[in-house]
Amino acid sequence: MYEIPPTAAMQRWSVSVDGTSAIFACAPWLEDHTADRVLPRVWPGRGLGVSDTDAAGFAAAIAETMKAPSYWIASHAAARAWQDQPWSPARRDQDDGFVYFAGPCGDGGVAVGYRPAYHLPLALRDLRGLRIRLASYLRGARVLS
Repeated sequence: MYEIPPTAAMQRWSVSVDGTSAIFACAPWLEDHTADRVLPRVWPGRGLGVSDTDAAGFAAAIAETMKAPSYWIASHAAARAWQDQPWSPARRDQDDGFVYFAGPCGDGGVAVGYRPAYHLPLALRDLRGLRIRLASYLRGARVLS
């Protein structure tokens, strides 16, 4: 397992790379009963969600992960066209302040709906598409501000 060295831009995010997968972790602001409200959310095999305040740090963590040799090996081994990328455009939920992306996060399971999670497991080959969708969302959010 390889740990991506943290940067200031990654904020509360950390990343471990294991084989062809990256595990993104986001430390909650507080370790108490309210932590679930700020933790990333995952619907195994269906998608993920991050809070607006954590989106820029998540984008930075993905960018740092894409610099690792493991990413390049995995992405070349499973090259896919942009049209085949598995991530949906961002969908922001005004009520909870999260932005959601449908796509292959974690292993498919029987859980229904998004649940708070300390870790977001993603295949390295899928990071490029997610980074593009996240950057598009962040750019649109800045324009609207």
